[in-house]
Formats: sequence, structure tokens, C-alpha cells
Amino acid sequence: MRLEHIAFNVSDPAGLAAWYVANLDMRIVRAFDEPPHIHFLADSAGKSMIEIYSNPLGAIIDYTGHHAVVFHLAFAVDDLEAERQRLVAAGAALDGEIDHRANGDTLAFLRDPWGYTIQLVQRQQPMLD
Repeated sequence: MRLEHIAFNVSDPAGLAAWYVANLDMRIVRAFDEPPHIHFLADSAGKSMIEIYSNPLGAIIDYTGHHAVVFHLAFAVDDLEAERQRLVAAGAALDGEIDHRANGDTLAFLRDPWGYTIQLVQRQQPMLD
């Protein structure tokens, strides 16, 4: 068994999908124009996906009032500081300082234009291939 995707209810699935494709190296695997506007987005490795939609059966949680550790999507990067600056230029907002860990890992939180938390992770030793 392997994880296929995680899903979350968002206010603007098409807009969020477009931003993630343009800025987070994701690609749309499947999308539906009719409600609830489901979009499956795959990461650049093609090994995991997120599903986003706007479904009135569930709440759209406003994560902007929650600390970044409550919910975030983490992306492995080779140059955290450069990616952080690039994402801010694309409309993301900084959420705290860069965290340099004792083991050599570097972490940083940002908020996408909808307020969802993105974590950038530059690992000293990658945890997965």
C-alpha cells in the first residue's frame, strides 16, 4: 500500500491549481470543470498528489488564523533561500524566519495567496528518494 493523495476543501480550486502548477512544479493530472471543481495535482516526481476541490458538504477551513504547524504542504528544495524569494515574488507571504536545524536541515514556512501554508525543506540528507 502507498499513499496516493491527500485532499482538502478550498475556496478557489482552479486558481490554486494554476498557482501551484506555475510556482510549485506541480502538474494537473485530472480536473473537472463542474462543481466541486476537483483538481488532482502531482508533484514533480510523479509519486504523490494533492486533491483540491470546493465541496459545500464540508467546511473550507480558514488556516490563516492557525499556526503553520497545524496544516502545511512541504516541498523539498535544493536552494531554500532562492525558492523562498521566488515564491514571495509570485505572491506568497513569509510566515516566520528560516529555521536552521542542528542536523543541517533548513526549513521555512510561507503562505500561498489563499493563506494555505507551504513549507520549504532543504534536507542535509534526503528522507526519501
